[in-house]
Amino acid sequence: MHAGAADEPKRKPDLGDAAEGAYEGDVISDSKGESRSGVTLTVKRIGKNLVRVTSTYPRLPVIEVPLTLAMGKVLQARGDSVFLLDRSHSPVKLEVSFNNEVSWSGQRR
Repeated sequence: MHAGAADEPKRKPDLGDAAEGAYEGDVISDSKGESRSGVTLTVKRIGKNLVRVTSTYPRLPVIEVPLTLAMGKVLQARGDSVFLLDRSHSPVKLEVSFNNEVSWSGQRR
């Protein structure tokens, strides 16, 4: 514990916290290439309701996605990348479309 830690307010968990984690899945559609199995995505909270998505597959760009909640699902608030996290499944299901070019689908590890 560092000095002053007791004085710092606790941050309320947000959608970034809910989405954060490692997901295993497949590239299911690529406008400039082929499908690929066994691709891991890492979702990291970088701000309030904001995540950065990285992957083990170089074809998938790093994206930053602002999040919102609609109909019980966590999805992108805006932008040209689709992010759909369905927490009603076990394990949790994630679908991402990177810049409307490459689609990935998988589940939380």
